[in-house]
Amino acid sequence: MGKEYATFFTLLRAGLWERDLDDFSSFPLSSEGWEKVFVLARRQTVTGIVFRGMQYLPDALFPQGTALMRWVAAVDAIERRNRQMDRVLGRLYAMFGDEGIRPVLQKGQGVARFYECPSMRECGDIDLYFPDPEMAAAALRCVEGRGIAVRRMPDGSHCYRVDGVCVEQHARLADLYDPFQYRRLKAMEKGWRDVLLPGTGTSVTVPSPLMDLLLLDTHILKHVLGWGIGLRQFCDMARACFMLRDEEDVRDMKRVSARLGLRRWNEVLFAFLTGYLGLPERYLPYVPERAVPADSLFGIVMRGGNFGHYVEGRGSVSGPVWRRKWNTSRSFLRNMEFACRYAPRETFWLCAGLLRGNLSEG
Repeated sequence: MGKEYATFFTLLRAGLWERDLDDFSSFPLSSEGWEKVFVLARRQTVTGIVFRGMQYLPDALFPQGTALMRWVAAVDAIERRNRQMDRVLGRLYAMFGDEGIRPVLQKGQGVARFYECPSMRECGDIDLYFPDPEMAAAALRCVEGRGIAVRRMPDGSHCYRVDGVCVEQHARLADLYDPFQYRRLKAMEKGWRDVLLPGTGTSVTVPSPLMDLLLLDTHILKHVLGWGIGLRQFCDMARACFMLRDEEDVRDMKRVSARLGLRRWNEVLFAFLTGYLGLPERYLPYVPERAVPADSLFGIVMRGGNFGHYVEGRGSVSGPVWRRKWNTSRSFLRNMEFACRYAPRETFWLCAGLLRGNLSEG
């Protein structure tokens, strides 16, 4: 890796684990070098985490002038966005609670609680899941009854905006599209827990520790097989592994992964978490039997950035249907060797669903 890449990952690991830098060989950086690190962080949506890592730099190695101001402005925007997200979550849970409805929060702010500094994690949309179909329908009536427009997505989920924040109401908890394996995963939906979001008065419902890990695991896999995915989701997985390591049901992760066809995928995923993000091996849900290189996964992550937005053709999502399907097919072909090696069955079902147009690419 070049000097800026080495700096980026050194700062990312420091910020992710709130610890001193493990390598100073790429410092000092010029203003142009800091600009490249900033662009990398923005593309991977880990600007706040990298900025946390910068707090462990000696003053002499800190960026100066305009370069520093760009970081500060970006981090301030991340914190403000997180406060807005927390307010909307509070409003949603109060609104649904008045109707006797309790949604399950997927990823997002629920995962932010695993970080030492949750406000530094860049947030996206609010993802909700209702285990009971009747409750899901009641939630939509509740939203529409308040004059909020709801849009149905190809995969059966629904999307609406609350106070400027996009809310996605999903029809499934986890992104596993092999129908045979999904039925097994569906049968494991139990053990919902209520947790208090850090720094807020909002209590939310989240999946069990094991399901939390599986949700993050399969979400990363889905996007790796398609357009691509950025480092934020890997950071989420690393922090979840670290924070949930002592939970009793997590000890079943190895058996469940094998049963769901995730064993080979987890070999490379866990290698990435330990090799690039610095997660100590002892904090993995289990240690894979084989050691595999994570270089191919690294290439996919760095090429596409956040949800593959920087891959060629990704900007054409608003064009004709045939063009979107063509670009989606190209993204699968680009990663086909990786996909067939680590998740052949899931690749088949996910690709088939996307090309039929009944799955969302988001």
